[in-house]
Amino acid sequence: MKRFPIGIENFKEIVTEDFYYVDKTKYIDELIYDGSKVKLFTRPRRFGKTLNMSMLKYFFDIRDNEENRKLFNSLDIEKSKYINEQGKYPTILISLKSIKEDSWKGSFERIKILIRELYNEFEYIRKVLNESELKVFNNIWLGEKNAEYTNSLKNLTAFLCKYYKKEVVLLIDEYDIPLITAYKYGYYDEAINFYKIFLGEALKTNQYLKIGILTGIIRVIKAGIFSDLNNLKVYSILNKEYSEFFGFTENEVIEALKYFNIEYELPEVKSWYDGYKFGNSELYNPWSILNFLQSKELEPYWVGTSENFLIKNILKEATSSTNDILEKLFNGEDVEEAISGTSDLSILMNNEEVWELLLFSGYLTIKEKVDDGIYSLRLPNKEIKNLFKKEFINTHFGISLFRKTIEALKNLKFNNFEKYFQEIMLKSTSNLDTSKEAFYHGLSLGMLSYLDDDYYVTSNFEAGFGRYDIILEPKNKSKRAFILEFKVVDNEDKLEKLSKEAITQIEEKKYEVNLKARKIENITFVGIAFYGKKLKVSYK
Repeated sequence: MKRFPIGIENFKEIVTEDFYYVDKTKYIDELIYDGSKVKLFTRPRRFGKTLNMSMLKYFFDIRDNEENRKLFNSLDIEKSKYINEQGKYPTILISLKSIKEDSWKGSFERIKILIRELYNEFEYIRKVLNESELKVFNNIWLGEKNAEYTNSLKNLTAFLCKYYKKEVVLLIDEYDIPLITAYKYGYYDEAINFYKIFLGEALKTNQYLKIGILTGIIRVIKAGIFSDLNNLKVYSILNKEYSEFFGFTENEVIEALKYFNIEYELPEVKSWYDGYKFGNSELYNPWSILNFLQSKELEPYWVGTSENFLIKNILKEATSSTNDILEKLFNGEDVEEAISGTSDLSILMNNEEVWELLLFSGYLTIKEKVDDGIYSLRLPNKEIKNLFKKEFINTHFGISLFRKTIEALKNLKFNNFEKYFQEIMLKSTSNLDTSKEAFYHGLSLGMLSYLDDDYYVTSNFEAGFGRYDIILEPKNKSKRAFILEFKVVDNEDKLEKLSKEAITQIEEKKYEVNLKARKIENITFVGIAFYGKKLKVSYK
């Protein structure tokens, strides 16, 4: 039985150390057939970008080419005519995923170390360099103060080409991490001024370049990082090309489950980790699948692999319209949004464009293309829904206060429920948000969605003679159901009256009829009236 390559992103280590490997080497075949000089692949984190880049390094690299050839025995690429391209080119692989410092000074020091390490890897080529070239190389290699880092990547391709008399394959993994980090900590302009030359000059009309491949989460085009790069082809999750090479297809997941004798788990695995659509391919999250294969436990794995800065920022700055859309997503509905795939980072962080960012980051997925540039979006699976719940709660409430509120509701301690809910309103809301019932509805639904392990949480569905606000239907029919109705008042003195009228509305509209039809007898009616940050709870 093969081992599980959890966190292993080195292709050689996986193949030689008898780890389970899902064969993605047809990716190489398509890359070579594709005539574009420079390619950018944007995919969510932990979807196999780094492993694929490692695979390309071992395939193309002229160093140890005979030994590396053995790595591809019995893999799909061995059947291709392009196997003859194996081991023919000097190859540079540089990953920028570790550039996460909180200042430009710290970030620049980190990139300098990374470049020096790269030059050290190729120190043997110094013997063919002339005096001028040697000075450029040694200044970086030895960490001299006058070292020129801005053009260091292009210079290295020139030096390698001179040594091997062959064009260079340049692989740049997670190119956008330093830029996302720079945006987070407020030094984006300084970072972009460096990277548009560091990356741009190495990739743009570089006579020493055979092929350039970049990976990242998003396309960052602000300030011209790619604006002059007329040889760039971008392959995002919107493109059908290469769609099956990042993530696991259903057939690949079925084969893995069979290999580890747990194929009976497919339905649950599908609900938890499937649901992504890249181009024409339906895909599972590979990181989550590998972790599940090891632990055999259905848990959220992918969501714990980063700090989720982007989603936290979005939830923290959410407007009432953002909350309205989040409400629909929590409720299992689809939302239609304009997606271009070319927006820069500053635009993506705008409240009106966050859906594109969430899509490309893996928090949403495409259901279908509705029109030119318009897509129907949804939450892909249970894992992501749980993340939204967790981060929504932590952002708006704090987990401790939230738990007290939920437990008070479940245990019918409505005085405590009102007290804790009131505390949430005081701590976590703005008077600017509280003018419409939709805000209170979205906030409450976001909170109550956390209960969907034990309850079916539905919102704004028809029942009886009207449409209820929220119903918590227990999955265990012997447990208690809750029907919640909300009212917004224009005067604080009306809070109690309107909270009771909400109860009356539930009774008169017979919102409980569907619950009773499903043999659920224990039903509690909850009416909540809001005035700004104040509220009143009634129940029956």
